[in-house]
Amino acid sequence: MSRLYLLVEGHTEEAFVKRLLSPHYARLGLYMTPIIAQTSPGHKGGLLRYAKLRPQLERLCKQDSGAWVSTLFDLYGLPADFPGKSEPAWPQQGSGHQKAAFLEWHMAQDIGRRNFLPHLMVYEYEALLFSKPECFAEWMEDTPHKAKALNALLGVRRHCSPEEINDSPETSPSKRIKAAMPGYQKAFHGPLIACEIGLEAIRRECPHFNAWLCKLETLKEGGGGEGCPLATTDSRNRQQK
Repeated sequence: MSRLYLLVEGHTEEAFVKRLLSPHYARLGLYMTPIIAQTSPGHKGGLLRYAKLRPQLERLCKQDSGAWVSTLFDLYGLPADFPGKSEPAWPQQGSGHQKAAFLEWHMAQDIGRRNFLPHLMVYEYEALLFSKPECFAEWMEDTPHKAKALNALLGVRRHCSPEEINDSPETSPSKRIKAAMPGYQKAFHGPLIACEIGLEAIRRECPHFNAWLCKLETLKEGGGGEGCPLATTDSRNRQQK
């Protein structure tokens, strides 16, 4: 049995872990505990400053040294003080995966604990829902505009994979969903739609997310990523870099 504490960005990610990830991995002997990051005294959710996040990660790593600690934060909208963002080598024009991997490495160096495995979602949680955008249909209001709105979401996938949907304030995954489905409520609809899509489909369409899960699956064995059923050669290579 292995224990994993997941510091998450908000209630949506907490529900996603509890409803989809935790039941699956408990059967494999990996027990996940999601914890919403505290942004200020009495307030939880969001990430305004990395300086607020760092002591929480350090505390989790130290208080249970026999457990693992990881994160579930959006790459989109990270604060300016996040490790690596001010580095000259920051891949400003790189892909979402390149940016996430760069910042994950710097965060790991900053925390400096052997039981810490950083992870950032490319570009945000809602990207996972584009693994199967047709699942939005039953949650959309039945209006004359429904078909057009659903086609807009499907059209995004015809041009790129979920983790390649850009991080512009106007066209990020969440903004596209909100435009097509004005009634979308992140904390309510997000986890429900993810459960309907299913973990296997999400992993197949989101290689960065899948590579992280592959790492988690080796924790109970002390391995390094081999044997993951959905890990492509490319994702395995990325883990070894």
